[in-house]
Amino acid sequence: MYIPAAFKLSDLAALHHHIEQHPFATLVTFSAEHGLQASHLPLSLHRQQGPYGTLVGHLAHKNPLWQQHDSSQPVLAIFHGPHSYISPGWYPTKKQNGKAVPTWNYTAVHAYGHMHTTTDRAELRADLTQLSDQHEQAMPSPWHLHDAPEPYINAMLNAIVGIRIEITQLQGKNKLSQNQPMENQQGVIENLRAHALPNTPAQEIADLMEQQLRAK
Repeated sequence: MYIPAAFKLSDLAALHHHIEQHPFATLVTFSAEHGLQASHLPLSLHRQQGPYGTLVGHLAHKNPLWQQHDSSQPVLAIFHGPHSYISPGWYPTKKQNGKAVPTWNYTAVHAYGHMHTTTDRAELRADLTQLSDQHEQAMPSPWHLHDAPEPYINAMLNAIVGIRIEITQLQGKNKLSQNQPMENQQGVIENLRAHALPNTPAQEIADLMEQQLRAK
């Protein structure tokens, strides 16, 4: 990923935080026979497993990817964060010299590593329990794996294959108008607040930009 210095995110804790906040990934794999393939799935981060952490998830057993993938080849998991169109009309400097064009602000983390698969039922059950507990914790009445009948859970376990990716490299990019003068950054934040609906990616971008300015 091309990352200008102004946009680089390199702090490991911040990279991990991004993954945990945006766990739905695009997983890109390669094999000589089948070429590039992409899958979309949630991945849980285990921070303490390996120097950069380990990603854990699962695929449908009928998905040919897990059999076609060449384990000697690295994989890439892309974690997209919030993003938003940025209008040049939001830059105060545009009125001064007209030198402004549209752009897009966004955040993303790329995780590289080697993928291994498992059909071990104990591992799969533990992984599913962790995944569901993680995402159910905010629910009024959290669902738990043991809420479903055991024969049904067993059938579901037979229908999936677990994957593990030990991360060997992490790249992060926060493109948040850092290359613009302070007045333009403030103009972007104000207009995102004014034009974006609450709880949308554009508002998240405004939040991140404000956090970035406060950290300076």
